[in-house]
Amino acid sequence: MPHVIVKAWPGKTEEQKQKLADAITRDVMSILGYGQESVSIAFEEIDASRWKVDVYVPDIQGRPDILLKKPGYRM
Repeated sequence: MPHVIVKAWPGKTEEQKQKLADAITRDVMSILGYGQESVSIAFEEIDASRWKVDVYVPDIQGRPDILLKKPGYRM
């Protein structure tokens, strides 16, 4: 039962968010072999001023053991 959370700065349209959710769902189904009913996607907007505290430190820096793709920036 994959649940994917996308964290990004605010400003994306609902159409962009939905297209991303649809693409992620298709790839999860294709690559991991789950049915559409098993996949859930969330989109969490994080203000740029909070990115380091709310995302970078806990999710990127704090969990290197589960990070599959590192960002090309440092904070």
